[in-house]
Amino acid sequence: MNFDEYLKSKVDEKKSAGLDWKLRRLGGMSVPRCKVEGKDVLMLCSNNYLGLSSHKKIIRAQITAAKQWGAGSGSVRVIAGTMDLHTQLEEKIAKFKHTPAALYFQTGFAANAGTIPAISGEGDLLVSDELNHGSIIDGVRLSKAQRTIYKHADAQDLARVLEEAATKGYTDKSGQKQSYNRLFVLTDGVFSMDGDVAPLDKITPVAKKHGAIIYVDDAHGDGVLGECGRGAASHFGLEGKIDIEMGTFSKALGVVGGYVSGSQALHDFLWNNARTFLLSGSAPPATVAGCMAALDIMESEPRHLKKLWKNTKYFKKQMKGAGFDTGNSTTPITPVMCGESIKAQNLSAELFEQGVFALPIVFPMVAKDKARIRVMMNAQLSTEDLELAVEKFVACGKKTGVLQG
Repeated sequence: MNFDEYLKSKVDEKKSAGLDWKLRRLGGMSVPRCKVEGKDVLMLCSNNYLGLSSHKKIIRAQITAAKQWGAGSGSVRVIAGTMDLHTQLEEKIAKFKHTPAALYFQTGFAANAGTIPAISGEGDLLVSDELNHGSIIDGVRLSKAQRTIYKHADAQDLARVLEEAATKGYTDKSGQKQSYNRLFVLTDGVFSMDGDVAPLDKITPVAKKHGAIIYVDDAHGDGVLGECGRGAASHFGLEGKIDIEMGTFSKALGVVGGYVSGSQALHDFLWNNARTFLLSGSAPPATVAGCMAALDIMESEPRHLKKLWKNTKYFKKQMKGAGFDTGNSTTPITPVMCGESIKAQNLSAELFEQGVFALPIVFPMVAKDKARIRVMMNAQLSTEDLELAVEKFVACGKKTGVLQG
């Protein structure tokens, strides 16, 4: 079997098990009523929570920036790729997050994959929630630090892990027992597959008791939780107590790019050591200007966030009333549990035929028996849109056996 045959066999295995991703092309803007594969559909799987990707202020800011600063910078940030726009954005991020400084990365994945291995090393211990995002997992894998996990969103189990780390230490390469140099606690703020929120109010005191550094990936909390959408730290009243906050512009803020906010020392260290930052071309001026406009909108137009939560509460109530299992979500991420992967695939296909675009989430992104349709709520959806979505879910759920009765 040659290499291409091997790759094809692996893809065929995924297809037969209902675990493959089926690419569907969006023909136009990501808005509630859009075209996918030429078909008019209701969009329910975009991370564009607030509908900002089509906001006129952001689009105008991007056009203006492209005309003034060009299509790209032509370099990485540390050589010749830092424009005044980049530093203005970072100042605005820091102000928005109420932190001393921030560093903008090309993507949220790059922020995690670059920051985690840069700040940790031999003699350190990374303690990660068992359901953390893949970008955290990959960042941990790239680090030379020891690593372990704690039970999902379980502050009591985190305390156990940290206590064991403090008392037992680790064995170095020479076979000698050593105490850890630093302990890091890594967690999502909002878990992207289940929609639950990390109990930072319980995790933070446990971590602080053991002198651990707290790292929160708030990709799905930005623009959704807290005052003006400032995220999970704001939601729990913990601003200034979370050591490192990672966030993204590619979800609720409607553009693209990641960032890390925290102390000025953290910013300066990452500027010199985070390889994904150091070795990637800087973000285009239009993207940076769009990000700045998005932050302005968060503080000046609170109606988007209010509508998002109104829609979220309504949709969850209607789906639960119809008999669907929506898991433990307390955020606009609403999983519609299906169990078997093939059931989730079938439900998604039926929904698409009925004009509803909602994708299945299957193994390995979730456990094999925890497949679901992940519905992402949007502030631009009308009550009529939500009623239609529930109606189609009920009809297709009964047809595919996801909904009994």
